[in-house]
Amino acid sequence: MASLSRELRFALRDRTVQIILLLALAAAATSVITGVKAVEDQQALIDRLLLATDEERAVAVENAGDPGDMAYYAFHLTYAPPSALAFSALGTRDTLPWKHRIRMLALEGQLYESDVGNPELSLSGRLDFAFVAAVLLPLLLIFLLHDSEAGERRAARHDLLCVTATEGRSLFTLRAIARALLLMAAIAMPFVLGAWLQGAGLSGIGIILGAATLSLIFWLVVCLVMVQRIDAGPTCAIALLGLWLVLAVLLPAGGKLAAQSLVDVPQGGELLLAQREAVNDAWDLPKPATMDPFIERHPRWAPYREVKRPFEWKWYYAFQQVGDQAVERISSELREGIGERDHLMGMLAFLSPPLLTERLMTRAAETDVAAFQRYERCVRSFHASLRAYHYPMLFGEQPFSDEAKTALPLFEPCHRSAGQ
Repeated sequence: MASLSRELRFALRDRTVQIILLLALAAAATSVITGVKAVEDQQALIDRLLLATDEERAVAVENAGDPGDMAYYAFHLTYAPPSALAFSALGTRDTLPWKHRIRMLALEGQLYESDVGNPELSLSGRLDFAFVAAVLLPLLLIFLLHDSEAGERRAARHDLLCVTATEGRSLFTLRAIARALLLMAAIAMPFVLGAWLQGAGLSGIGIILGAATLSLIFWLVVCLVMVQRIDAGPTCAIALLGLWLVLAVLLPAGGKLAAQSLVDVPQGGELLLAQREAVNDAWDLPKPATMDPFIERHPRWAPYREVKRPFEWKWYYAFQQVGDQAVERISSELREGIGERDHLMGMLAFLSPPLLTERLMTRAAETDVAAFQRYERCVRSFHASLRAYHYPMLFGEQPFSDEAKTALPLFEPCHRSAGQ
């Protein structure tokens, strides 16, 4: 411990180390500040939309003259609130939807007409804490260590240090560990402060820091191996930077492009168009063309299948559901394709420690693909509860009354603990 303490003090007096530590601290602090700001903006948007949607729905429900009116005009905000650690790894919240305004119409069209962020950001990475830990941290470590032994050789002190130091040649390993510890502390401090302010749990904080530490250990070992085998500092730096470029940039970006090429996933726009065509065509079709496939899927409503007037709400909502049924195959292929691409990226992550680090962090922050799919299942479950609530009134099995209005389902976000 005394030797480590000595090397820590020695490192803190080194001007190069000081500059790199300041850069690491600044990058981590910036990532935490921008991450917290992004999460606060998302939560503020949710709060505003919730307030506006609740007021709008209250008016629609109060003024509804029949169950069809209420089902048509009552909107519900569905959303996935950011977790306490989302600020550290924004993940899919930049590229996939995490909020929708839903009503009792066909669901698929509502799911895939949502706005999303900029997908190109996912190729280069966003400056969140996960990016700092997975991509910038090894880069800074390389700057710190690439010349640690070669510099001593140029100064003709290498052999003297090895002979006179108590640790012998292990002195350089101890020196590298001391600098790596300082680097880790520089990025950990802003993160821990941000996590504490966001109310994150200790287990989540531990997973994030553990992933960053594992990444640091991997690159520390790589640097130690390289600096012991390459005498020239610049050559060592080029070799390490080349390896970093392959593992941190080329493999993740190339892997994402390869996954997109290998797994064909229908576009949301394609699904949206097919679903809307199915719904719009229903207006011109004979009523049995809608009611027959609807009743086949929902035999409970067979006694009410007859549509006597040109327009009835039960027929209208039946062809909304039949519109969803018409695109079930595309919807299933889209969900499975997203999952398959994510699975391939998960396998690739074992070849790319930076990618693995980011995936561990987004998993802990609940901003990964699994969290997005959990949210989508939550929306589908809620929409199914809307149909289960409205159908008995639309088909005349239950009366439409003020008491019935109070039982209108309201959306509650699903969390990982719900097991979805």
